[in-house]
Amino acid sequence: MNLIRPLLVPLLCAVASSFPAFAEEAEKPAIPADLLDDPHVREELAINEFTAPSIAKIFESLEALAPLPMLNFERVAPQKMPLNRADLAVELGFLIADGFLVVQAGELGRVETLAAELTRFGKALGAGERVNRHAASLLESARKKNVAQLKTELSSTQKDVELELVTLRDADLAHLISLGGWIRALQVSSAAVETQFSEDRSKHIMREDIADYYSAIVSGLEPRVADRPSFLAMRDILSGLRTEMTLDEKPVTKETIAAISKQAAKLAELALQREEGP
Repeated sequence: MNLIRPLLVPLLCAVASSFPAFAEEAEKPAIPADLLDDPHVREELAINEFTAPSIAKIFESLEALAPLPMLNFERVAPQKMPLNRADLAVELGFLIADGFLVVQAGELGRVETLAAELTRFGKALGAGERVNRHAASLLESARKKNVAQLKTELSSTQKDVELELVTLRDADLAHLISLGGWIRALQVSSAAVETQFSEDRSKHIMREDIADYYSAIVSGLEPRVADRPSFLAMRDILSGLRTEMTLDEKPVTKETIAAISKQAAKLAELALQREEGP
């Protein structure tokens, strides 16, 4: 028996790894390096399940496309709050992204309304006290026309909500906030490139790594969220974008960008679909 055992152990391990029940759990996807908010990662959360791509970094990656046509994509937050926490998180991501769009467009008169909406959503997610501090600073920075500080406060809003979610042990919500911000950014930026097309501009939205990351994140959400029809549809679109955005030797065409823009608009529509209940 002792002679046979050394042969059996590797064989059994190989067989076990071929079955899902025995295979190791798949690792979480790596966040694209340029979307990591480094001080946030080092000093507050470290790289763990709650760390999500920074919406501020997403917009930094699109600065070459400025100005983005926010006025063509104005969005009014519904008066009625979502009852479902996943929907709250996604819509908070949209709000933070709208903040960056407002600042970039120089529409500082809209900051007061934005700050009030951020406060509403932060309170609903259980992070009202943290968000209130940033809302007050947003108003002060808008009054002083301090654009750099406005961007800092928007970035800090996302970080502080994530910190609150750490105490609630709800990593999914952190990722959904980030997902909402990216979808909103992609919706507006892809339309900007379609309108004023060039191959150089198009490369800023051809981010197969980001689409791949969010595709994996949506697939890994808890089943109550992941199995919702809207999220299943988003997962399919993200999977398609992962292929569509892959850069190869062929030049990027305006038709490709138009297709991505159309899918981004559909993603935004699906992401804002609400479900009743917690």
